[in-house]
Amino acid sequence: MWDTLEVTHEGTNDVKRVRKHTLIQEYEMFRMLKGESIAEVQKRFTHIINHLMSLGKTFDKKELNIKILKCLDRSWQPKDTAISKSKDLTSLITTSLFGKLREYELEMNKLNVQESEDKHVRNIALKDAKHKSKQDSSDESEEETLSLLSKKFNKFLKRNRNKESNKERYGNKKTSDFNSNNYTCFGCGEHRHIKVDCPNKEGKEKKSSNKEKKGK
Repeated sequence: MWDTLEVTHEGTNDVKRVRKHTLIQEYEMFRMLKGESIAEVQKRFTHIINHLMSLGKTFDKKELNIKILKCLDRSWQPKDTAISKSKDLTSLITTSLFGKLREYELEMNKLNVQESEDKHVRNIALKDAKHKSKQDSSDESEEETLSLLSKKFNKFLKRNRNKESNKERYGNKKTSDFNSNNYTCFGCGEHRHIKVDCPNKEGKEKKSSNKEKKGK
């Protein structure tokens, strides 16, 4: 009856041997999975070790501790080195080792959360700075536009003033140009009047009329 129960629950020797070989392969290939926590690693590792020990496989403390440290991913390398140098792996039990690893994991999680918050704050500050820079740039652009419009308007006013000034100047000049004082009379040859306004015109006309009468 005992043999029957033993075979039923534990299997035959061949079954035990196959299971033991499979578990040893799992133990040798054991690695920390991506994104896996230390608690999850401990659970899987303990499951394999307990089954192997139930099948007659024995381990010493140092071997188990080295295996645990070597199965961790590269991000745990600094902690692996620190524990290897500061602790006696021959006397350290696996539960204590997993406890230290979990403490380190909690510290790293806190730092990651803090870094994430700091990064979020920096991103917000950077966005505010960019927004402010855009506003300043927009204000400067508006000021430049107003300054340009002001310059153009002043040039426009200046041109109009120059036109009016030239108009007045040249208008006066034309008026002065037609002043009879600036001309020579073609009748008597004197200056400062023209033939129409010649004061000697009447005298000449009388002389010419007298000559006509005599000729008759």
